[in-house]
Amino acid sequence: MDFSTVLRTLTEAPGVSGWETGAAQSAAELLKPYCDEVSCNARGSVLGRINGPGPLFLLDAHIDQIGLVVTELCPDGFVRFDRCGGVDIRTLGGLEVVIHGTEDVYGIIETVPPHLSNPEDKGRAKPCTELAIDTGLSEQHLRERAKLGDRVTFLSRFLELPNGQISAAALDDRAGVAVLIRTAEILEHRANLALTFSVQEEVAGNGAATALGHEVLSEKWDIPYTAIAVDVSFAWTPGCSRQETAELGKGPMIGCSPLLSHSVFEGIKQAAVEHGTPYQLEIMNGRTGTHADEIATSLGGVTTGLVSIPLKYMHTPAEVIATEDLENTARLLADYILDEGGRAV
Repeated sequence: MDFSTVLRTLTEAPGVSGWETGAAQSAAELLKPYCDEVSCNARGSVLGRINGPGPLFLLDAHIDQIGLVVTELCPDGFVRFDRCGGVDIRTLGGLEVVIHGTEDVYGIIETVPPHLSNPEDKGRAKPCTELAIDTGLSEQHLRERAKLGDRVTFLSRFLELPNGQISAAALDDRAGVAVLIRTAEILEHRANLALTFSVQEEVAGNGAATALGHEVLSEKWDIPYTAIAVDVSFAWTPGCSRQETAELGKGPMIGCSPLLSHSVFEGIKQAAVEHGTPYQLEIMNGRTGTHADEIATSLGGVTTGLVSIPLKYMHTPAEVIATEDLENTARLLADYILDEGGRAV
């Protein structure tokens, strides 16, 4: 699989939390060649099924991305907005954005030049309530194209950087989606596998749990033998703590937390060692901040692990990953599933 091509397709499809249809459709089409069945549930999560041998494993990556939501259309063609997900307000001023209305409306988030700023604003990140999007449209033309509740994405370039690195918006967590597609390709129907590209992780964190619950209660799936959430986590850059970050290009991060299964943590580590896959550890003292938290407490409890992809500049329009980390993550997941599935039979 060509990660560059897949990631370009996934990251260029809009899918802000609660409005994931475009991204979900793109992901479903990419997944279809490797699954016996691909569908979407009522919440909009993508569900994939591979009917192979052994116990059922579930892999989840969230399909939604952070963005903005329109809260007011102003008479002067400006648009007021609020965050939809954990947008870093420090990065907003001067950004190019797209309002996804009846047609796409392009604009710039206004910013006051430093020469005209008030002294009290120096070094201060303005909250969304003090900002607006300049569309350049008249009020009439704006209202013909946009409405309250429309989602807004950041206009971002897809860049292929040296050493197999890629920069784009929404790599959190389209990188995880790409890894799951690659894992399905590697497994080639040698395992019993369910995949979910779940919605609304960035705002509520319940898309994976509802996808799992619906499919189990409908008797479409058994309760998974093991579930693994695949997300992104922090890669080191200057100014970050080495203890709280991993290194880009040095392999996937295996999660250890009181909310996760310790046996799964040890099993994934063992697979990495036995198959020679580079890996890093991510030690957490409570919630992981991923869909692993919700999956683990679904249906009376599901044995759950977490594997994360190192990522720089999280929740900005220029996130960065290394494609070798994606390949190593997919191979680690496939090796663990085959090894553990064989032991469980």
